Amino acid sequence: MIEGRAAVGETGKLVFFDLDGTITHRDTLVPFVAGYLLRNPARILGLPRALPALLSFLLGRADRGALKGALIYATLAGCSRQQIEAWSAEFVPRLLRRGVFTDAIAAIRAHQAQGDHLVLMSASVDLYVPRIGIALGFSETVCSRVIWQGDSLDGHLDGPNCRDVVKTHWLERVRARFPERSVVAYGNSSPDLPHLRLADQALLVNPGAGLRREAGGRAIQCVHWS
Repeated sequence: MIEGRAAVGETGKLVFFDLDGTITHRDTLVPFVAGYLLRNPARILGLPRALPALLSFLLGRADRGALKGALIYATLAGCSRQQIEAWSAEFVPRLLRRGVFTDAIAAIRAHQAQGDHLVLMSASVDLYVPRIGIALGFSETVCSRVIWQGDSLDGHLDGPNCRDVVKTHWLERVRARFPERSVVAYGNSSPDLPHLRLADQALLVNPGAGLRREAGGRAIQCVHWS
């Protein structure tokens, strides 16, 4: 996880945005990895190394963090920081041009205009998420981190996957720095519900009927974004 700090005023809300499926149309990690593989096809040969982790995940013996780390390790291990940064610099602008909800960008801009302190909080990884946060003007970014060996990428996660209860921990940690501010949180999935329930105002983006029922009543507002 990454915690950036920015100088902010005394007014405004503390606003948390999830990334995948909330700001973006879908998951971002697989397109990030796939795009790199298309540009470096010899690395596709590493994909079978992720199969044991996939099988363990399907059998309930490994969590999503382990699967995520195994995928990155299998396909990107050994890449240099320069190589990853170059691909990230290409990937992020393309994602923001084609892969985000217009209504999400409008909500971000509205909060910024009101002087709110915006936090991008994502289970996706720090190979590209901080660059998204900077591009969209977030005050700070919290996300899953990957291991490096010097200048060479390992790819396994460095610490917990920033998901479920981990997000509640980070929301509370950031909120402790701004105790006078009301909290707004945006998410789109069941794993987001624990931290959404901690917010003064919670918004669930494009939920299906089952997720609306799981959200439970009117405490969480459901919105449709396009």
